[in-house]
Amino acid sequence: MTPPVNREPASAESLTVTDLRHRNRAAALQFLIRQREGTRADIARHGGLSTAAAGNIVAELLAAGLVEERGSRASRGGRPIAIIGPRLEGAYAIGADVGERGVAVELFDLGLNRVDREFRGGAHQETPPDIHRDLREALAALRERNEERWERVLGIGLGLPGVVETAPDGTQTLYAQSLGWEPHPIPTDLSGDLPVFAENGAKTQARAELWFGAAKGTQHALVALLGRGVGLGVISDGELAHGAFSSATEWGHTKIRFDGAPCRCGDRGCVEAYVGADAILESWRAVGGRFDGSGWTALGSLLDAADAGDAAAVQVVADAIDALGAALGSMVNLLNPQRIVVGGWVGLRLTESRADEVLAATRARSLERFAGQFELLPATFGGDTVALGSALLPIEQLIAQGRGTELVAAPR
Repeated sequence: MTPPVNREPASAESLTVTDLRHRNRAAALQFLIRQREGTRADIARHGGLSTAAAGNIVAELLAAGLVEERGSRASRGGRPIAIIGPRLEGAYAIGADVGERGVAVELFDLGLNRVDREFRGGAHQETPPDIHRDLREALAALRERNEERWERVLGIGLGLPGVVETAPDGTQTLYAQSLGWEPHPIPTDLSGDLPVFAENGAKTQARAELWFGAAKGTQHALVALLGRGVGLGVISDGELAHGAFSSATEWGHTKIRFDGAPCRCGDRGCVEAYVGADAILESWRAVGGRFDGSGWTALGSLLDAADAGDAAAVQVVADAIDALGAALGSMVNLLNPQRIVVGGWVGLRLTESRADEVLAATRARSLERFAGQFELLPATFGGDTVALGSALLPIEQLIAQGRGTELVAAPR
């Protein structure tokens, strides 16, 4: 899948033409993946191209086996207009939701439909070597079931629980201070020579919501991930914010109370220390709450108890929502979003029954002018969002490198 090296000297003009063709082809492929389908005229309008140029780009992508014609629709007096969409089996990507207790590794086609999934771990907190083993085993199992697809897999995307920093040479390192892990190089030996791309899980969730979900079509949005850890993806001018070293927006470790509750990162008063799953459930336990486990079912027991009028549960839930409103309200004042998307299993649990309360708490902590300028929505994809956004990492690499015509078309 590596493009051939051109040994002939090239002029600045020819390089400019080549770069322009790659850029236009990349824009067309991205448009078709994000919109699911379109016409040659749609591609021309989107890219500011002539109809002939758009036709040439589509011909290249058709020849590469990355797009296909999906029937046609009638035109006004002329020939039927062909509908173009990504060829689902034209390429595949792997996305992994890596948590502190295990991994969910998913295989997606070029339309970002999940083809297969494999889990490992899940019983208790694991170490980086445990996670490494989980990933390799899950990928081996996926490959065994999908051998005929494997040569079309573009790469592996990892959504990780911590800061992911990318060095100038492209090497990546995970800094998971909250989990007590030493800085850990991102492994590149997960499945043969498949390239590995990594990013913080909150950012991969935000990427999925931006491409296909509740943040689609917005230029400015906040996408919150609430689970055991707490994270945020910031969309500014239609792009995901990364910061100087690719690791911006560690919102879970901003402070909502000076010298407040201890956080597992070692500091005090962090957002995560009030709205992370462990913090919420520990607050309930401290006032007599009884529940099994520490995940989805336990949080559901808390919400059920609050719905039944248990005074202690009512107060714990109210405190968590108030803290979440303060944390989101601060980001509203800082970034002035059009939309706030709340995801992660804790976020989905809260918004499925208490979205209005979360919205009211956030507006109460926002400046009056900003409070009326955003809407709040639940994440679209539920538990698959981090893996889906992670799978977009190798697909974005395909698009960015303009590699479409260098891929060998899959058998038809």
